[in-house]
Amino acid sequence: MNTTRSEGLFAAARRVIPGGVNSPARAYGSVGGTPRFIERGAGASFWDVDGNRYLDYVLSWGPLAVGHAHPAVVKAISQTASRGTSYGAPTATETELAELVVATFPAVDLVRLVNSGTEATMTAVRLARAFTGRTLILKFAGCYHGHADMFLVQAGSAVATLGLPDSPGVPAATTADTLVAPFNDLDNVASLFNDHADEIAAVIVEPVAGNMGVVPPRAGFLDGLQELCRSHGALFILDEVITGFRASPGGAQARWALEPDITCLGKVIGGGLPVGAYGGRRDVMETVAPVGAMYQAGTLSGNPLATSAGLATLHTLQEPGAFDRAESLAGRLASGLQTAAESAVLRLQTAHIGTILGFYFINDDAPPDATIHDYDTAREYADTDRYARFFHALLERGVYFAPSQFEAAFLSTVHTEADIDTTIEAAAAVMQTLRD
Repeated sequence: MNTTRSEGLFAAARRVIPGGVNSPARAYGSVGGTPRFIERGAGASFWDVDGNRYLDYVLSWGPLAVGHAHPAVVKAISQTASRGTSYGAPTATETELAELVVATFPAVDLVRLVNSGTEATMTAVRLARAFTGRTLILKFAGCYHGHADMFLVQAGSAVATLGLPDSPGVPAATTADTLVAPFNDLDNVASLFNDHADEIAAVIVEPVAGNMGVVPPRAGFLDGLQELCRSHGALFILDEVITGFRASPGGAQARWALEPDITCLGKVIGGGLPVGAYGGRRDVMETVAPVGAMYQAGTLSGNPLATSAGLATLHTLQEPGAFDRAESLAGRLASGLQTAAESAVLRLQTAHIGTILGFYFINDDAPPDATIHDYDTAREYADTDRYARFFHALLERGVYFAPSQFEAAFLSTVHTEADIDTTIEAAAAVMQTLRD
């Protein structure tokens, strides 16, 4: 596969952009090689600058639930742009998008649009602190909630502990009020509540961990978190930036009948343009300015291009049968990858929730019953070297998964049965070469 132009563009980018990328996940740091520079996309595929075509299972890291350059989305953006790109004043599409979110997510009475998932989660934490008058926030090791200082926290190796900064430039004082617990460990959370009963403002969690690979919640884990928050007067924040419109049409909260106090959204809600949102109970959200005293603002919040793209995407996704079909394809792909691995005598752990898909290659020296259920087991048992080989071999065959073992894959409404057949066939051929 010729990648000459990508290599040249990457060299040029490194001269003016740190690492040559504007987000570290794009740098191929964990798999090696040269990032593909993309020229265009259509449907379930995109093409790099060298003319190579790839079946895309990254989909801009999740937002493109209806695929690349969907005609309805392109039309909405084009028509909106012809009238102007930003006004710094309200538009009707902001209300339309907010109404759609409120109608779709059971626990959201009011919603505020922002520009990214990071902005949504950092503001949700500020809101929880303002509403409760408390300071501590509890998060989970391996769960990513954006790059705000209080979230860049490293967990202790065995038990939850007060956080220490996980990135240079983050003061220890900033993360001192962040508690960290292992994902899927309800007893650990209960212990932290016992130790800090009147200090925890909120628990924030990805209902399906999507940034240490794809790790589903154990039965009772999310319900248990919600109950612990209720019984201790803390707010329950569900970070649905990934799972919103993907775990189910109504997100994880609809799938598992949850009632979070605050919901964070992003990715799909903008249809490929920068949008985030946080919403929740009316009494909580009325703490936000200008109704309440907690301040949050944004020049481009509710940008008309982004809200138009989001509305077009969500209306397309909500067409009869669209989500169910994409969900079925995701399940078929997960099953096909599992079967291919078993045929090659490889240990593979797969997960499939809605239109989200994840899989780990398990180290050969891991215990026979080893499963990945939290950040520590992901780091201990995942075979990242084998994944890197798999990634590049699939890339050569025109199939694009995330350039990291610890990221999710996504399906869209425009992937086809033939796409899944092609992917499974390519994966099966590659897995036969990965035994040694």
